[in-house]
Amino acid sequence: MVSAKYSVNNQQLEILFSWIKTNEIAIPEIQRPFVWNSTKVRDLIDSLYQGYPIGYLITWKNPDVKLKNGTTSEGKKILIDGQQRITALTTAILGEPILNSDYKKTTIKIAFNPMDERFEVQNPAILKDVSWIPDISPIIREDIRITQVIRDYLKNNPSANPGKIEDVLGDLKDIQKKIVGLIELGPDLDIETVTEIFIRINSKGVELSQADFAMSKIASNEKYSGSTIRKAIDYFCHLAITPEFYKILKNADKDFSESEYFQKMSWLKNENDDLYDPDYKDLIRVVFTYKFNRGRLSDLVSLLSGRNFEKRTYEEPIAKKSFETLKQGILEFMNETNFKRFLMIINSAGFVDKSLIRSQNVLNFAYALYLKLKEDGYPSKDVERYVKRWFVMSILTGRYSGSSETRFDFDIKRINEGKIENFLDEIEKAELSEAFWDASLIQGLDTSIASSPYFNVFLASQVKANNKGFLSKDITIRDMIKHRGDVHHVYPKEFLKSKGLERRQYNQIANYVFLQQEINIKIGKKDPIKYFNEVNEQVSGGARVYGSIDLKEDLLKNFRQNCIPIELLDGELSYEEFLEKRRKLISQKIKKYYFSL
Repeated sequence: MVSAKYSVNNQQLEILFSWIKTNEIAIPEIQRPFVWNSTKVRDLIDSLYQGYPIGYLITWKNPDVKLKNGTTSEGKKILIDGQQRITALTTAILGEPILNSDYKKTTIKIAFNPMDERFEVQNPAILKDVSWIPDISPIIREDIRITQVIRDYLKNNPSANPGKIEDVLGDLKDIQKKIVGLIELGPDLDIETVTEIFIRINSKGVELSQADFAMSKIASNEKYSGSTIRKAIDYFCHLAITPEFYKILKNADKDFSESEYFQKMSWLKNENDDLYDPDYKDLIRVVFTYKFNRGRLSDLVSLLSGRNFEKRTYEEPIAKKSFETLKQGILEFMNETNFKRFLMIINSAGFVDKSLIRSQNVLNFAYALYLKLKEDGYPSKDVERYVKRWFVMSILTGRYSGSSETRFDFDIKRINEGKIENFLDEIEKAELSEAFWDASLIQGLDTSIASSPYFNVFLASQVKANNKGFLSKDITIRDMIKHRGDVHHVYPKEFLKSKGLERRQYNQIANYVFLQQEINIKIGKKDPIKYFNEVNEQVSGGARVYGSIDLKEDLLKNFRQNCIPIELLDGELSYEEFLEKRRKLISQKIKKYYFSL
């Protein structure tokens, strides 16, 4: 029964603080940026003072691990819920520094007004006001005698009631004796059970991901430099988004800046490409998938704990090997050549902007596949070909839109067991058959959702082919996407609205094209028959009204590039007929593009 695998106890705060000081409990978040603002810290202290509950803290005991000499190493408790609260108390009461959003060490000092029994974040005005005690931490830590504090306060505030001040400051000092609920989870609980307990107990209904558990396991292991590994993961992901963080990091964490991880990620200081900005969950998932040939992160947590899946025991050599493998994988993930080569492959498939990629897990598996094939010794041209094909196949089939962990696990194991080319061929025959191109994809294009993965693949196919925007002679689709150009309607929206069509009808993606703003303004809300007649006149020696295409052959080429039915030039199509024909043309273009990869 689950109930026998965890205990619910009450502990005084001072006991928890003693565990922190003696490293009996590991608090992974203590080394990550503190996300609470200072007023939340103030409110937490006030709640404790008033005797209000502050919610349960949840710890999960690391398993006891067998050592080579036959002895057993007792596992630490890992704090998996309550990190922000404990971090807040650690800085406000113990006076310990925390990391702010810039990874700079700082402390949050809480002031107290005994006459009003009110807490506030310390500020310059409070420092000048004798009615306030500017920092509560020395009192609660008992660094200073409470009798001395009372005497000094009454001396500076002669109108204060001595009895009240004595009682109030006594209550303040006793904050560390306040009781906090503590739920201790047993080491043999699986992640699914731990997650269920967490959700049921957490009042906000927040779910920790298995990557969070993995990060906690990593950080709690001192023997294999878990703290440094966790920093490497966090820092890389932060640097990938904020290159200017490099200088801050170099100065703020001298020890880390001398590590091999820092050297591997230093190239990010000059990198501004945002096509793939992984967070810690992405990084862990990629590394675990390619390096461990598994997809379920619960297995990573078990392996880092030394789990022997066959014997159902925990063994030190397994934990050691798992940390070594994890380290190697992280360094390969961070490698500049690997990362940039992978992005170049994705770019070469036409995906030149992150707006074209709606699924981070598609990118994650593609990078894991790239690293896997490279490690397995595939020639560069084959690595490029298979990564591109797999990436686009995953988007077209929605391969990682559901139970991504299960799919990751299945795919990487099949790839590890045999050849990628055979497995990919099986998938293509099953999921990208003629029925897909002739029916399923065409049906999928019957949507008004502009972020449709099918439409994004169509745009990528245009980028790869260096196609021009609709009615554009020189401006490419690539240029428009990179410079945040506008998507407009072939059949003008206002024209269709005037005919009584609803949003879902006039906003069909088969009615969308990348179109220069100035051309769109000229089209306005004209009847398509009228403006296509004018386009015809333009390529027959007439005035250039819509862009600068002035030759019929160039116009027909532009139509083909944008999958626009030629019949539009003769005014022979109704709107519904146009949509139907264009969906078929888009499907054919995507098919040709896919098999050219």
